[in-house]
Amino acid sequence: MMLNWLQIHMDVTSLLWLLPVFFMFHDFEEILTVEAWGNKYGPAITSSLSPSLQKRLAPMMGMTTRNFAMDVLFVYILIVGVTFVAVFLEFYWLYLAVLAVFLLHVFTHLAQSIVLRLYTPGVVTAVLVALPYSIYAFYRLLYENVVSEADIGWSVLLMLILTPLLVWGMMKNRTRHNRS
Repeated sequence: MMLNWLQIHMDVTSLLWLLPVFFMFHDFEEILTVEAWGNKYGPAITSSLSPSLQKRLAPMMGMTTRNFAMDVLFVYILIVGVTFVAVFLEFYWLYLAVLAVFLLHVFTHLAQSIVLRLYTPGVVTAVLVALPYSIYAFYRLLYENVVSEADIGWSVLLMLILTPLLVWGMMKNRTRHNRS
């Protein structure tokens, strides 16, 4: 019943543009909570890790609201650009790759909360916003024949290639900001 209502009242273009909207909604939860959460739980979490993991995760545990917001701005600009390309050029692979990251990101939030046995920044909107939107967007784009299963497969391959590079770049940037 809900799927029928959405198909009647929301066109594919609106569905595509909801990705940047829902990304920001989700990331506002993280922006608003990341620094205080890191200050409260970061030292205990970091001290329980091996020295090599401590070194890698220290920049995340000491994340300031400003630095995190700068990361979010970078990713938001990327998402808007990818959405623009999908809407106006009808090239969907990059959009699907970003959508796949958005969906998989839900499970990193869930895993963090389960392993740590506490609220982690972003877990609420990951489950209540990112998860249903991502699943519905994949379903709807396939149902409307906007994309094919092969398109999704190629975009997932693209995601597997590009995501580590983007994450590495952001982590390197975080390390540089924490030194200054």
